Amino acid sequence: MSILKPFKGLRSAPNLVEKVASPPYDVLNRSEALIHAENNPISFLHINKPEIDVDTSVDSHDKSVYMKGRENLERFIAEGIMQRDERETFYLYKQLMGSHEQIGLVAVASLEAYEKNLIKKHEHTRPEKEQDRVNHIDILNAQVGPVFLTYRAEDSINELIDKLTRNEPIYDFVAQDNTQHIFWLVNDDSSILKLQQALDQVECFYVADGHHRSAAAAKVQRLRQGTNPLHNGEESYNYFLVVVFPDNQLKVLDYNRLVKDLNGLTSKALITAVGRWFNVIHIACASEAKPKKAREFGMYIGGEWYKCELKKSYFDQLNHDDPVALLDVSILQNTVLKQLLGVDNPRKSSRIDFVGGIRGLEELQKRVDDNTAEVAFALFPTTVASLMEIADASDVMPPKSTWFEPKLKSGL
Repeated sequence: MSILKPFKGLRSAPNLVEKVASPPYDVLNRSEALIHAENNPISFLHINKPEIDVDTSVDSHDKSVYMKGRENLERFIAEGIMQRDERETFYLYKQLMGSHEQIGLVAVASLEAYEKNLIKKHEHTRPEKEQDRVNHIDILNAQVGPVFLTYRAEDSINELIDKLTRNEPIYDFVAQDNTQHIFWLVNDDSSILKLQQALDQVECFYVADGHHRSAAAAKVQRLRQGTNPLHNGEESYNYFLVVVFPDNQLKVLDYNRLVKDLNGLTSKALITAVGRWFNVIHIACASEAKPKKAREFGMYIGGEWYKCELKKSYFDQLNHDDPVALLDVSILQNTVLKQLLGVDNPRKSSRIDFVGGIRGLEELQKRVDDNTAEVAFALFPTTVASLMEIADASDVMPPKSTWFEPKLKSGL
């Protein structure tokens, strides 16, 4: 069974791609998306975040919102903004952000392989977020947001992709965030066969980002199969859209935490209590508080930054056979967040918020200074190796453990 295969993609017309391409649906809130798509009727946000086109009094999860997304998608197709390729194709997607570059393969992935854990997960999903994507896929009858997969790098695949990217790209543009996006079609029989044979040698893939999208695709597959008496396993709903990157090209940033109140403690009492597990050092500014290594944390409270270094005596007590327990996100959760601040379940708690490292520690400081939160914690990035180790053990990370950059554009 092939885990990945080419497909007849629906994609942006080349002359319009810079206007069509949008951020993923889940990195902008409703008001941010509205501003981003302002005066741009062909932004893909009209499809992957259609609440921007209905009255703000309407809930983002109302059926009318998804119906608006379907209407917008049909308009994009009718007007030639989105065009379908006539033959099955692999696509190559290169991103450049500063000195970092990565090249992904765009394909569709087998949901049978996903269910057999040949595509491994490392996070639980939140039911309401999963249902949102189920509704979006089902009502639009389309998968518009790719799942971000990774695998242990193979020289043979890297060399093949490197040769293919010497051809003329179909897209090449710089987005508003100064990331460059270059896109190639791989639609000749010889190249497709070589790529397919190389990919079939990969033992398994890992969901790096997009657990809700992949879980939703699996639910929609079961819904469609249950209502299709002629189901044969080849229907498009048996696959989901992916972009696959080798692990040695990925850039992982920190995923930081904000807590909205101090659980009845004063700032001074919290700082003192944190000393139970950490050596706490007052720091002059955010740049000095940014963690430089694992088990080092930054804390911003009461207008001041602190460096918190985990005590060796506590680390030695942890279960070193449990890779989840050794993650910085787990250490912070199991000590300060749970025992002092009372955040028992970060997946469900409304008192905690998460901020991707791309926004910098300045964003954490701003949110505390404007009283959106009472305390912020900066973490060192989780590694891809940890992600794969935990997925291999069929275990799960705490929510919001990894933030990948650059982000994939939607609408390509």
